[in-house]
Amino acid sequence: MSEDITLFNSQGQRLYLNSDERFRLQHAAQKSDDSLAEYFCLMLLNTGCRLSEAIALTAASIDLSQGVVIFKTLKRRKLHFRTVPLSPDFLKGLKLKFELKQNTASKSNAPLWPYSRTTAWRRVKKFMNQAQITGVMATPKGLRHGFGVACIEKDIPITVIQKWLGHASPTTTAIYLQVVDAEERNFANRLW
Repeated sequence: MSEDITLFNSQGQRLYLNSDERFRLQHAAQKSDDSLAEYFCLMLLNTGCRLSEAIALTAASIDLSQGVVIFKTLKRRKLHFRTVPLSPDFLKGLKLKFELKQNTASKSNAPLWPYSRTTAWRRVKKFMNQAQITGVMATPKGLRHGFGVACIEKDIPITVIQKWLGHASPTTTAIYLQVVDAEERNFANRLW
């Protein structure tokens, strides 16, 4: 099954956002006047979650004491939860935007983003257009793949990336090794 998963389409076009595109997308979201959509897009960008996983988040999904978001992994047959760390700045912004409290007993089970999949997709696409990101990679899936690639580029262990992305198999996560990284480029530079 994982052999079908790739970071390039049949024409060899990249299906992930590179670091420059991720930066431009973050900037476009942050300068938006729609803070709800901004935080939705930043959640996808900063965690690599699936669109439907972000839509399903509630206040109870954010653990302020641990600094993590808890996702219900939707692609597995058995119920499975995973945690992904959030940067202190992003966590602080989420806390203010959604008035999150430390006490889990008082947390709402209402979704943080009252979006359908279509609405959520449109919000992300709007920021992609503003960031001038076009092509086959300009999708929420491109954001997820971009997160995986960014993790590889930062030398995060493949087992940690597997956990963060909610992959059942390390073979699935290994697709992110297809990208030419800095070390491989240094080897190539020796030839030139």
